[in-house]
Amino acid sequence: MYIKTEGIVLREIEINEADKLLDILSKDRGLLTVKARGVRRASSPLKSACQLLTLSEFTLQEYRGKLSVQEAHSLEQFRALRDRIELLALGSYFAQATGVVAQEDAPNPALLSLLCNALYALSRLAKPPQLVKPAFELRLACLAGFAPDLSACARCGSETPDRFDLSHGLVCCEACKSADDGIRMPLTAGMLVAMRYLVWCEPKKLFSFRMEEESLRMLSSVTEAYLMTQLEHSFYTLDFYKSLLQYGEMK
Repeated sequence: MYIKTEGIVLREIEINEADKLLDILSKDRGLLTVKARGVRRASSPLKSACQLLTLSEFTLQEYRGKLSVQEAHSLEQFRALRDRIELLALGSYFAQATGVVAQEDAPNPALLSLLCNALYALSRLAKPPQLVKPAFELRLACLAGFAPDLSACARCGSETPDRFDLSHGLVCCEACKSADDGIRMPLTAGMLVAMRYLVWCEPKKLFSFRMEEESLRMLSSVTEAYLMTQLEHSFYTLDFYKSLLQYGEMK
């Protein structure tokens, strides 16, 4: 049986001298694991379409419950990501985090759209990575079922809380403490406005907000910690991205 689907390559694993296993987030079938035979050969017609972070149209063959790539045509390669190692590292982190949220046999067009839009924002729109990262992280948490309650302090009802509870996904005031509080991080008024925007805005406007560099740095720390707390997962691609930033600052 043959299957046609559109999807983006989240992960590639070399399994011998010529083949790869690919994790693909497809539009209509959720997360798929497929074999790409001969794709590592220079002459392979599948090579460009089966690269990491490439959106492609795939023709897959299903045989005894396993899938293999028969044809593939790239739709968007996000080429600018491959010109800067820090952008490629950040995109790889987005892909790894998406792979944790994605599920087999569970189509999630919003998840595919979020990843593609984030990569497009980095590559085609040249949006600052420090802006794209927190926007992606918080929206991914929402799609994973962990949308935070940002309306008001969960204890006193104040609309100007100054702490964010990572464990419970809610905002509160420094003075409002409870025995079951989780880890709380400082929250400025600007960060609260930005987080409300990122949770509630239309998907196509997700990367259209602005903040000062220091505020973005603080926001990124909060969204990163929140995503990892809720997913109970760490990401080696994120560690690599952050190491590149540290190296750049040291130069």
